[in-house]
Amino acid sequence: MVSSEELSTAIQRVLPDAKVAIEDLSGAGDHLKIDVISNAFKGLSLIRQHQLVYGALKDELASEAIHALALNTSIPN
Repeated sequence: MVSSEELSTAIQRVLPDAKVAIEDLSGAGDHLKIDVISNAFKGLSLIRQHQLVYGALKDELASEAIHALALNTSIPN
C-alpha cells in the first residue's frame, strides 16, 4: 500500500503547483479517487492531463499498488 502523501509527492514532482486530494474508496488503499488541480493543465486536452498524472504514478500502477483509479483533473478557477 502506498500512502496518500507518497502519491501526492509523486504527482507534485511532475506538477509542482498541483493541489491533490486523494480518497481511498475501498479502505485497502488500492482503489483510489484522485483529484488534481494544476495550472499546468491549461490548454491541454483531458486525455493529456490524465497522461501527465498517470506518468507520475507509473511505478505505483505498474506494481499494482494502485489497482483502480478514478481520476479528475482541472485547472484552478
